[in-house]
Amino acid sequence: MTTAAVYPVAPRPHPDAASPSPRAVRRATPVEQDGGPARVAAQDAPERLRRALYYGTPRVALYQGDAAHLLAAMDTASVDCIVTSPPYYGQRDYAVAGQLGLEAHPQEYIDKLVAVFREARRVLKPGGSLWVNIGDTYWSGKGRPHGKDAKQKARRFTRPQDRAGKRPLCRPKQLLLIPHRFAIAMQEDQWIVRNDNVWRKTRSTPDPAKDRSATAHEYMFHFVKRGKYHYDYDAVAVPSTGKTKRQAPPSVWDIPAVPSRKNQTAVFPDRLVILPIRATCPPDGVVLDPFCGSGTTLLVALTEGAGRRAIGIDVSPASLGEARGILQAAQDRLPAHPIRVVVGPIDGPIDGVPSRDGERLNRQA
Repeated sequence: MTTAAVYPVAPRPHPDAASPSPRAVRRATPVEQDGGPARVAAQDAPERLRRALYYGTPRVALYQGDAAHLLAAMDTASVDCIVTSPPYYGQRDYAVAGQLGLEAHPQEYIDKLVAVFREARRVLKPGGSLWVNIGDTYWSGKGRPHGKDAKQKARRFTRPQDRAGKRPLCRPKQLLLIPHRFAIAMQEDQWIVRNDNVWRKTRSTPDPAKDRSATAHEYMFHFVKRGKYHYDYDAVAVPSTGKTKRQAPPSVWDIPAVPSRKNQTAVFPDRLVILPIRATCPPDGVVLDPFCGSGTTLLVALTEGAGRRAIGIDVSPASLGEARGILQAAQDRLPAHPIRVVVGPIDGPIDGVPSRDGERLNRQA
């Protein structure tokens, strides 16, 4: 009989809790998938995670709360792969206490991000990978915005960069280089940067600027903890024009910024996370997204193979509610065996990344 863990990762024991009995430990870890509870909560779970649980099945769990706080309750070396896109600096006001992205100075934002991923580093297995999608922004200094913003309706609030800032960094028209500063700060915090992959948006939102190039890219950084780590080359290799038949995928990914029908305002395309999950999460591994939003990473993890499990954390109950609905619908359609290509609402693979049987997939969009 197959089994699946009640918690996709085993939580760290609560410091105030008494040592559980052997029977309690057994009941708190694996449950039989056939007839097991369709939830992740267990009476022996740490209080922190138990109270934060929003939704769970044997394959997926959603937690509501601060990412660093909840990561601290999870077991060391219990996650195979982390794929996430934290809130960008000064781009959204989610009207949730404790949200990231509205710090007075960009360095405060970067420091908080590094602190979250320091806790994520402990949760990540030694051979695991961390992928972070992050974009840049400009300092404005023009004060509170007025009227409608045709480009980004979610920005009708006073952003940190709308105020006067500390120079030399925070001056009008200055590109803040947040992705680069973040990557260097992560290096200084003992992470190894393997790639600064560029997501080139082949269909991006029009940029109204008339005195610079239009912004049409973001970054997907690949971090690891050590020189040797899990990487499934065969799952992501692309045809080669050289002497070898295949080669590693390029570091520039042409993916349309497809408009989303989701309620959440900041959604990355499903195709952006296919390569990271195929390459660095084993078929029976656990994928974590500590800023899961409406659940894009989790959905791809589940639909990319029947053996993978997923954990999402987010501070916004509205985002988690949408994620729950999407994940519930997806799980009802999933087959009982691993699948070759993405199904359901996923748009398709990154251009050039092969399917499970090694055949090149047709160009998408």
